[in-house]
Amino acid sequence: MCVAAIAWRAHPDWQLIAIGNRDEYHDRPAAALSQWEDGSGIIAGRDLKSGGTWLGVSGAGHFVLVTNRRGFGDPQPDRVSRGKLVTDLLAGEGDYADPGCLPLDHFNPFNLFAGTGERLHFLANRPKATRTTLVPGIYGLSNGALDEPWPKTLALKSALVEWLGQDESDPHRLFAPLASEALPDVGLHPDKPSEIAAEAFDTAPFIRHPVYGTRCSTVVAVASTGQGVVMERRFDAQGHETGTSELAFRWPQGN
Repeated sequence: MCVAAIAWRAHPDWQLIAIGNRDEYHDRPAAALSQWEDGSGIIAGRDLKSGGTWLGVSGAGHFVLVTNRRGFGDPQPDRVSRGKLVTDLLAGEGDYADPGCLPLDHFNPFNLFAGTGERLHFLANRPKATRTTLVPGIYGLSNGALDEPWPKTLALKSALVEWLGQDESDPHRLFAPLASEALPDVGLHPDKPSEIAAEAFDTAPFIRHPVYGTRCSTVVAVASTGQGVVMERRFDAQGHETGTSELAFRWPQGN
């Protein structure tokens, strides 16, 4: 994922609302959002190059989202895939399943949200190791620091605040801000260029580019009852929609 906004226990009707766009090279193979058939309970898309994922939920009450961190040079190929980190956290098993003690230096630069039960963890490994439990609220994340006020991050946070403030019940409406190609006037532009040569210095929420751009938009909505839905819209190199997926799930009561 490259831009996202999350409302964590910020409204009495919703445990979690998460919206985000995944930006990636169009020639990197990926599978559509689905229920994985490995017994893990994971619902997510899948990176077919490394086998992991960038965002997902599980029936055990887990939610995880990762972004890369800009400004620290090209990725080192000998590091563990960041998608493996997401997969282990979603499954609740494996070498990287515990957000409190996983070795952050095993990975290329990243930011990560991990919702487990009644807690939302934020983890990062650049510019220094960070582990914190976030209070209920609304958060934004792209490829900089948590809540760094990049224009596209502020745009998604604003849209999420507006949606919640209107006591909306239809999360499909949250795809509209994810589809925006407008660069807002408010916010601070990134102070470092992207390591992705094809990516502009600053970008709108939706990137339309034939080499590197928005591959999918995702909305996750979990009601206070535990009933949830995760929805995905996928796009080709021209920015045209190529498919959609929508799967329902339920988190255990008390999560």
